[in-house]
Amino acid sequence: MCARGMVVSAPGKVILHGEHAVVLGKVALAVALDLRTFLRLQPHAEGLLRLCLPGVGVQRSWDTACLGELRGRIAGKAWEEEEHAAARVITEQLDALREFAGIAAGASAPESLATLAFLYMCLAISAKYGDVPSVDILVWSQLPTGAGLGSSAAYAVCLAAALLMACGAISCPLEEGESTARWTEEELRLINSWAFQGERVIHGNPSGVDNAVGTWGGALRYQSGKITPLKRVPTLRILLTNTKVPRSTKVLVAGVKEKMLKFPAVMNPVLDSIDAISQECQSVLEAMPANPSPEHYPVLEEFFDINQHHLNVLGVGHPSLDRLCQVTASHGLHSKLTGAGGGGCGITLLRPDTSPQAVEAAKQDLCAYGFECWETKIGAPG
Repeated sequence: MCARGMVVSAPGKVILHGEHAVVLGKVALAVALDLRTFLRLQPHAEGLLRLCLPGVGVQRSWDTACLGELRGRIAGKAWEEEEHAAARVITEQLDALREFAGIAAGASAPESLATLAFLYMCLAISAKYGDVPSVDILVWSQLPTGAGLGSSAAYAVCLAAALLMACGAISCPLEEGESTARWTEEELRLINSWAFQGERVIHGNPSGVDNAVGTWGGALRYQSGKITPLKRVPTLRILLTNTKVPRSTKVLVAGVKEKMLKFPAVMNPVLDSIDAISQECQSVLEAMPANPSPEHYPVLEEFFDINQHHLNVLGVGHPSLDRLCQVTASHGLHSKLTGAGGGGCGITLLRPDTSPQAVEAAKQDLCAYGFECWETKIGAPG
């Protein structure tokens, strides 16, 4: 591992098109968001593993020898990083880790899940690749938690990269004098597979999309469990808005399913249209140059408008999202919800010729409703 400290980072994600339809076998496009989670790894020789997560109020340290003993006690439960690891095995391991860390059964607060994922990944990775590392790990993020922006996946990707490096499973890519570097494709695949395990600890049954976007960046097509990176993706400016309206993804997904069962002849064409938008948008993005000019944007803006109407038809809109779309439209901008809907976040496309004054005016109007806005980019590196 690197003898010196280093920082790794991973991006969040937004769904560009295909929300809800993806659950029913249609295509979704997920893109990396240029808001990132950062992890600083500092090796030392004190025999302690320290975790500091100021964003969720976690500051814990464990004796590496005690962690090694714990790992040995539950070794019979077969640590496994592969995606087909038995859910029962992971449940037994997590129960033992909860007891060790003093985390109540069923605790779902971000600090509890983040600590549990950290301990699971640390012990599982060290069981396969070496001793429990003696390091300080500090994690901070530009991503809000619980907003559907892939914050937990970005955390898991950073943890996987840092712990694999600390245990010697992957190289330290930074050469002396360099400020940035990337791992090989093979090492990125290993990072992704372990990040998926961290996501399983946090979410139970994730799709794998969020951690894949966090690992590779750019844009991915997802359909029925198959993840395909887009060949080439331009970096597009967006306004990301968090309405701060809480919602339950599970309830929204169930509502769409109920509508599908009630009105199949009405709803199936809507899903087919969302699927077509995702596929058409993929073609448009892959044909666009790296720095697109304004004439490339009208079709993307129309896709935003049409898909937002479709999502309202599916019943996952919300008055806060309608307000977001109306406010940005008054400034000549086009928006849609991203993720589960029912509140949560929306994205607004910004053309290269959108004036800073128009963006600032839109942000001020949105913030006046209590929303939170970030001017950022999609198509960011992993």
